[in-house]
Amino acid sequence: MSALFTPLSIRGIELRNRLWVSPMCQYSAVEGVPNDWHHVHLAQFAAGGAGLVIAEATAVSPEGRISPQDAGLWTDAQAEAWRPVVAAIRARGAVAGVQLGHAGRKASTSAPLSGARGSVAVADGGWRTVAPSAIAYADFAEPAALDADGIEKVVTDFADAARRAVDAGFQVLELHAAHGYLLHQFLSPLTNHRDDAYGGSFENRTRLLVRVTEAVRAAAPEAAVFVRFSATDAAEGGWSVDDTVAASRLVAEAGADLIDVSSGGLVPQQRIVPGPGYQVEYAATVRRETGLLVSAVGMIDDPALAENVIADGRADAVMSAREWLRDPHYALRAAAALGADSPAPAQYLRAY
Repeated sequence: MSALFTPLSIRGIELRNRLWVSPMCQYSAVEGVPNDWHHVHLAQFAAGGAGLVIAEATAVSPEGRISPQDAGLWTDAQAEAWRPVVAAIRARGAVAGVQLGHAGRKASTSAPLSGARGSVAVADGGWRTVAPSAIAYADFAEPAALDADGIEKVVTDFADAARRAVDAGFQVLELHAAHGYLLHQFLSPLTNHRDDAYGGSFENRTRLLVRVTEAVRAAAPEAAVFVRFSATDAAEGGWSVDDTVAASRLVAEAGADLIDVSSGGLVPQQRIVPGPGYQVEYAATVRRETGLLVSAVGMIDDPALAENVIADGRADAVMSAREWLRDPHYALRAAAALGADSPAPAQYLRAY
């Protein structure tokens, strides 16, 4: 029996396998509203056998968007637009999730599809960004340091977005505390130079993430809540794997069900060498040290590698991104390669 194709239950939500679709920004929304592109893009992965399909980083507020073309969940109209997308995923046998995020100092930037780079000026449709401290990323525009009211708004925005997500039918909510976005910016001493209750000590720097996790859990008691961490900043003086282990325990106490372990993204001078499964050992460390459910990411593009990660107990699930773009039927191909029962829809079974 394939370990990768063994079902997994989280908070009573049944996932048919452990090969999942990681969030991938599409930069194709208008005023935060998803459209037919998102519908077809995400539903194809469910037809392709994924156990869980997580929609792209979805902003909890207008100022939280990475680009003006990001999807959102700060209005009821956006939630309503997500509803048929979610229904299509679930109708094809997968669980539907969404990644809730706030880009912080990496917000208001040009979408990669435009060919441009850097911050979008206010005159061109951009906005003033916010962060724990007024420290810019690379040559992006300098953000404003959040005040107490701004921090409270972030917590409220995440909770409100969680309610809208559940109303739209999403069963998994992932909090994006990785890749140099706002929650990650609060975690790392490289970007958090505050001297109040949200800066300085480890306890203070993790306070916002813990509060957001608690607020989302209260707003969505039946949903599975994931937290994505960058296990390390891969930069001197930054966030570490040991910090991730300790913070994972904190968010679990606050209501998180699974830790999604990635790395990097906070500063340009990071020291990371990508390769097949290059982040798996971070996930294995968190799983071993905490006993929590963990997902692994990072170029897990080969069915045998994905199978070994689960069979060896290094993670409870694996997420891939670009491999699903190359082959939206990645799970069907993996099941055939591993001799597992195919998760193909009935209409496709003749191919297997």
